[in-house]
Amino acid sequence: MVIERNELKKECSKLKAEGKKIVFTNGCFDIIHSGHIYYLSEAKKLGDILIIGLNSDDSVKRLKGSERPINTETDRALVLDSLKFVDYVTIFDEDTPYDLINLLKPDFLVKGGDYKEDEVVGADIVRENGGKVVIIPFIQGKSTTNIIQKLKK
Repeated sequence: MVIERNELKKECSKLKAEGKKIVFTNGCFDIIHSGHIYYLSEAKKLGDILIIGLNSDDSVKRLKGSERPINTETDRALVLDSLKFVDYVTIFDEDTPYDLINLLKPDFLVKGGDYKEDEVVGADIVRENGGKVVIIPFIQGKSTTNIIQKLKK
């Protein structure tokens, strides 16, 4: 379900009261590929509910440059929402999901293997609230940047 952040906060509070474990990850997810599928399916195994914080179009442009994103935030959210292991998608406009993580206080914060645990934005919030930061290994050679470079050839 694509959901606005304040509604998601209410939903998370309800789910946590039911004893559900919340898993959060974030990213641009511009062109979904097998590396994303592996990563998201592994993230879902950590808990009951998988939430994706999706960078807005403006946020992606600031992070990746003027040629990105390839797909709009609406299209990216729709694709992510269609994956069976994704429960909620919320779009954020900031450069990092720090405020969103602080709002939701997930039990697990997940990032891909190109990060070290001490580099993960929001790790402090999750740990302070008894949660865990998990790094899921990358599948070598699987990236949106590689796909874009291949298309340009």
